Amino acid sequence: MPNPGATGEHTLSLSDLDKRSREIFRAIVETYLETGEPVGSRNVSRNLSVSLSPASVRNVMSDLEHLGLLHAPHTSAGRLPTEIGLRFFVDALLEVGDLTQEERRQIDVQVRASQQANSAEQVLTEASQMLSGLSMGAGVVLTHKTDMRLKHIEFVRIEPGKALAVLVSDDGSVENRVVELPPNLPSSALVEATNYLNAQIQGRTLSEIRAGLEKVRDADQAELDQLSQKVIDAGLAVWGGESANDPGTLIVRGRSNLLTDLDAVEDLERIRLLFDDLESKKDLIHLLGLAEKGDGVRIFIGSENNLFSLSGSSLVLSPYRDTSQRIVGVLGIIGPTRLNYARVIPMVDYTARLVSRILK
Repeated sequence: MPNPGATGEHTLSLSDLDKRSREIFRAIVETYLETGEPVGSRNVSRNLSVSLSPASVRNVMSDLEHLGLLHAPHTSAGRLPTEIGLRFFVDALLEVGDLTQEERRQIDVQVRASQQANSAEQVLTEASQMLSGLSMGAGVVLTHKTDMRLKHIEFVRIEPGKALAVLVSDDGSVENRVVELPPNLPSSALVEATNYLNAQIQGRTLSEIRAGLEKVRDADQAELDQLSQKVIDAGLAVWGGESANDPGTLIVRGRSNLLTDLDAVEDLERIRLLFDDLESKKDLIHLLGLAEKGDGVRIFIGSENNLFSLSGSSLVLSPYRDTSQRIVGVLGIIGPTRLNYARVIPMVDYTARLVSRILK
């Protein structure tokens, strides 16, 4: 998880706030996360465990504003947490609970029901839908197509200079890609390439196949003529995303949830830009890289992440893994910066662990 925010060169820590300041700051953030509205000193003073006048609360709020944890919207006398304030709250003050037995049961039933379709994509789609429904945000799943376990590969000529590369995974899903063929390629080269690759598959992922072929390329060169080798190289490059420039399969459910509680034209414009990013898969390949930088749930608030900084959104992510414990995708929730982090974090973590078990 990223470090708490900083003001100037000084990184904020709990020692910067006395007990009274912590309680007031916590009250402001928790009220904001619940209502989305600026929080006034009178409202805070009524909800504190100790008796403080609104004037005393205002003094503390002013100090918190000076630290960069709060700001005052020009239309209101109340205060809102800044992105730095939200980061500080999540890292230093947030009390993350656990899911109830009923919540675990609900997630288990909904996600495991998709196993009957015998499709990894169906499991991931259901997980995205479920996260959206429980969080009232948008559920998002990104998975590398290159990490599916393969069952069969075949090259089919569709015109003199092109062939259709057909890839069938263990879960029954099919990927088709058009590959460029070397000039004057005989049909026998397509057959040889198909037979050679199918002999190498044995339930391995595409990345494992590519690594294995590189190791034995010199030793097995005599088994393949040059044209067959070119067909194999072309097919693996396209499937690997080097030619397709495709970050993988993106599943998003519940986008309409992001349109609720919008009360300004600027908010609507930010969400429109977010939808455009999702539609174009802009920078989404970096989601996998972000998740791989740490175990467990990763949280990105507002402009902390370069993916959705224009949307004013938060992103809560967790990786899921295959049988070899390799990270093969990420899932999580996109929502407003006032997400219910205490509830969303364990929800995303549990779902990622469940998906990992199911996909194994």
